[in-house]
Amino acid sequence: MTQPAVIRRDHPAPSPLQTALELAAHCLPVLPLRRGKVPFGNCRTCAKDPRTGRAACGGRPNMKGAGPCQCPAVCHAWAAATTDPEIITSPAWARAWDLAVAVAYHPAGAGVTVVDLDNVAAVTWARQTLPATRTVPTTRGEHWIYRGTMPSANGVRHGVDIKSRMVYARWLGPGTGTMTDLLDAVRTLVGREEATPARQEVASSSPGRAEWDRSVATGCRHTERYVRTGLERGLAMVRAHIESGAGSQAFGVARFLGAQHARCPGPCGLDVIGQQIIAAAVFVGVPESYAERAVTNGFTTGLGRTT
Repeated sequence: MTQPAVIRRDHPAPSPLQTALELAAHCLPVLPLRRGKVPFGNCRTCAKDPRTGRAACGGRPNMKGAGPCQCPAVCHAWAAATTDPEIITSPAWARAWDLAVAVAYHPAGAGVTVVDLDNVAAVTWARQTLPATRTVPTTRGEHWIYRGTMPSANGVRHGVDIKSRMVYARWLGPGTGTMTDLLDAVRTLVGREEATPARQEVASSSPGRAEWDRSVATGCRHTERYVRTGLERGLAMVRAHIESGAGSQAFGVARFLGAQHARCPGPCGLDVIGQQIIAAAVFVGVPESYAERAVTNGFTTGLGRTT
């Protein structure tokens, strides 16, 4: 995305497929979006296994949980994005294009980071704080696009999301202005708050998340293996909701795990477990404040407490 991808606006307007092919020719990995402007759901082979909460196919090799999936369909949301015109026009993608209402792209795959400013206040803050770069108007605010990639995170400030690795951004046009390099002023929005920076992972937007171990659960009556197994299964179930429902799943996981510890003398380290559930929900796009409420309410219900 080093040069603007110019999409002609002659009548009739190009179809999502035509737009996608033009963007792919400019090295933007693209995917179709369905009604609601969200990715298409996984096929039956790639759908979540209800017993494990994980994609039955194991996921794609470039996802956080690297897997062997080579599904030709538009599965796994951002991970399906491609610049290959043969894939984009393949029979496996044809039905999706028939139903598509918009086009998305994978920012990091194009070598860029999008600062998504969701309201007027966020735009005002960016103009006062961030280096100028190419901007794209959105329905409620603006996308500021920088050259370079970084971890993605939602809610780094009120109305501000970072979209780069392991996410998609909706294509809204080439924008205006000169794209500038990604500088520390942008990187530190996530960098100072990363929990567990790692290759190709999306960090949460809260500082220093710890992982559960026996040292924080000196009053728990369960074995460490029991707690860890339940927690990992719960986190996998939350992460599997890449399109919707992750917040509700986080509530359900917190409620279930809370109930397991309702008769423990404590402490059981539920605050640490809660932070890990929140991080998993934020990873798949749940606003952190919403995830925190869901997990708190889940534990309250599971432990049999009243609010």
